Amino acid sequence: MIQARTLSGFKDRLPQEAIAKSELLRKIVTVFEGFGFVPIETPHLEYADVLIKQGSDEIQKELYAFKDHGGRDVALRFDLTVPLARFVSQHRHTLPMPFKRYAIGNVFRGERAQRGRYREFTQCDFDFIGSKSIASDSEILQMIASIMQALEVGRFQISINHRGILNGICEFLGIKEINGALRIIDKLDKIGKDGVEKELIETLGFSQDCAKELLKLVGIRQNGGVDEFFQSIAFLKEYNTTLLGAISELEELAGILKALDLPKDSWVFNFSIARGLGYYTGIIYETILMDLPNLGSVCSGGRYDHLTKTFSKEDLSGVGASVGLDRLLAGLEELGKMQAKKTKAKILALAMQKEQMPFVQAFAQQLRKEGVGCEVYPDCIKLGKIFSYADSKGFEYVVIVGEDEAREQKVSLKNMQSGEQYSQLGLQEVLEYCKE
Repeated sequence: MIQARTLSGFKDRLPQEAIAKSELLRKIVTVFEGFGFVPIETPHLEYADVLIKQGSDEIQKELYAFKDHGGRDVALRFDLTVPLARFVSQHRHTLPMPFKRYAIGNVFRGERAQRGRYREFTQCDFDFIGSKSIASDSEILQMIASIMQALEVGRFQISINHRGILNGICEFLGIKEINGALRIIDKLDKIGKDGVEKELIETLGFSQDCAKELLKLVGIRQNGGVDEFFQSIAFLKEYNTTLLGAISELEELAGILKALDLPKDSWVFNFSIARGLGYYTGIIYETILMDLPNLGSVCSGGRYDHLTKTFSKEDLSGVGASVGLDRLLAGLEELGKMQAKKTKAKILALAMQKEQMPFVQAFAQQLRKEGVGCEVYPDCIKLGKIFSYADSKGFEYVVIVGEDEAREQKVSLKNMQSGEQYSQLGLQEVLEYCKE
């Protein structure tokens, strides 16, 4: 016998969790389509050279790469953004620009599994391709806020930064290993300031003074009003043109965000946000649930101006984000906000005797045509067992058909919450009870 077990770092989903996930997706897709975004799909497998060297060194170590049956070097996608770059380059002349897409699918990283994060996980991406306008950055941020509100996660906060801020600070301090430094800074939430300082010194050979000054500057965070924040960092504009340009773009973004009706304190500027993926070039952001700050980012992304250069001479700019569905599910469950439904049908219908089954099936069909989900119990057994089944799955009502009811084209209806039972009901009467 083969032992039934799940591969380490992967997981099965029981019905209640899968239903909760589908409910989240339904709400998210409604937001996407409300902003005019359209769906696309790309394969789980790509040619390895499409994915290799597109992420950080850490991502490359986590890549699932192998030879297929035709001897081709292939790899499982580690995100949905790199396949998007390939997709846009390949289908450029059939796509309207700017192109606003969303994609939902599983990605694979051979990383250490943690709470809400597995080696196979679902990403839910939305990207705005073909515009360098800050208006497109602001729209992505609006969508993040709209998604968090639609999912009723409670208080949330989007931390905003700009890779030009980080690059400009490194340039000012004479740091050559910018990407290496940013990948270490990206670990601030995991290993803390002391851990980052130690790693900068030991891994990249920073002096202690340089490491401390870098941490001081990237530690700048908005603590008050937006206008006061930009006044407080005005001195950085004098350091170099990289910082001047980045701060100017953040000021333009702030001007748009201030004009919107967004929840109070839902966004803040935070220079420690680095984003580990190497393809980001502009504004970047991460979203946390304020009631579960240690859960990590549940929606993150940023601008990438040169991603399609790998596949095309045409330089298409893009900005986008990814919703971490698995992490969100873990967070909502911890907060007690995930409804544990085991069925999406409202009614369980049953026949007391085998002869009544055709009528039960026809009655259930009529309910579904009226938009009320109905499951038919397939066997004629003791009512106690069927009611136990109905209770375990969370049906709101049970439709019962006996010999007399079937003869008169009527049913009995039991409310599983109150225990009340009604007899001799027709289809319309059942619908009225179920829609109350």
